[in-house]
Amino acid sequence: MRDELSVRERERYDRQIMIFGERGQKKLKKAKIFVAGLGGLGSPISIYLTLAGIGSIRIVDCDIVERSNLNRQILHWEEDIGRMKSESAEEKLKEMNPDVKIEALYEEINEDNIFELVGDSEIIVDAMDNFETRYLLNKVAIEKRVPLVHGAVYGFEGRITTIIPGETPCLRCIYPKAPPISKFPVIGTAPGIIGVMEANEVIKLITGVGEVLKGVLLIWDGLDSSFERMKIERRDDCKECYHL
Repeated sequence: MRDELSVRERERYDRQIMIFGERGQKKLKKAKIFVAGLGGLGSPISIYLTLAGIGSIRIVDCDIVERSNLNRQILHWEEDIGRMKSESAEEKLKEMNPDVKIEALYEEINEDNIFELVGDSEIIVDAMDNFETRYLLNKVAIEKRVPLVHGAVYGFEGRITTIIPGETPCLRCIYPKAPPISKFPVIGTAPGIIGVMEANEVIKLITGVGEVLKGVLLIWDGLDSSFERMKIERRDDCKECYHL
């Protein structure tokens, strides 16, 4: 049966099965996750979800690998310059773990296709670098009543929260208006750290182990290696989640 763990899987996941048991590992194997973006955040998110044994991962990105990506987008290498990020990533992720179904799509996420792209995924992971697309992810998470793990970086700083529609503030509650940012500075370690933390939130959501960042915006400052937990609340006037 597909839900059962093979001998190879038991060997591969031996150390994490010690944490949440075979039952938890089977939950990971059954899970379907949607990741938006294959850049600085999407690379570590996809890598660690693949290594953890998530059953099915659908990843969407519409960009081509450029040399300026290579200081932070660790799924893409010098030899990948000019390739679709989806092609470059899918090739490597399948090599990392052949027991995980990887579907990397070369698509631009927009209002017309977002619901179809997310499909029956049970968790949405935000690895984008623009708020226009992030707001679409927020909207579909609310409509489908599935969690959205949000992460963002700027320079040496990163932010992360887990949004549970109906329980926590949504992205519009936190950011009613998109920050006026186009190209922004970033050190490669920032998306690495925040991306790994996003993957960790997904694993906790699926297995039920630990506490996720509900109603909390965690802010990491890489310059002094500090973390700040900021309590966030739903806005009564939020135009996105007011009805929940």
